[in-house]
Amino acid sequence: MNKAVGIWLITVVAVVTAFSLVSGVGFMGGGISLPLPGILGSDVLIPTLLFSAVLALINTFIKPILKLITLPITIITLGFFALVLNVFVLYLTKWISNTYLDTGFYINSFFSAFLAAIIISIVTAVLGLVTGVDSDSKKSRKKESRRQTNSRPNDRRGERW
Repeated sequence: MNKAVGIWLITVVAVVTAFSLVSGVGFMGGGISLPLPGILGSDVLIPTLLFSAVLALINTFIKPILKLITLPITIITLGFFALVLNVFVLYLTKWISNTYLDTGFYINSFFSAFLAAIIISIVTAVLGLVTGVDSDSKKSRKKESRRQTNSRPNDRRGERW
């Protein structure tokens, strides 16, 4: 599976989980309706997929820059500001998806966004670890180079012992 598709599917699961657990965030409806149980059977299937795509793109391209910019305040607040940054990313995703894609996403309060951001972060991290989709490319390259190094025949020219 393509890594981008895997990240997007993990984000879809995280968004559906957060919207199911937190009552202050969700969609106003207006999309297509399918005969499926739960949130997938409602009229928010397409908006959920679009919102998740925007969130995955923001997390991939914009959030690392924001993390770097806010690193000093994150260190001063002992990591708490990273949670506030997640809420900001959720609000940014709301603005982009409502402005350009007309998804009808709403956030009732900062606390609702805070809880949803925590749930999305936890679910995304756990599913990323379980599936291996969100693994760090540097770690993968190091493991691959170790495998290649270990699979080479021993060339002992130049060794003293």
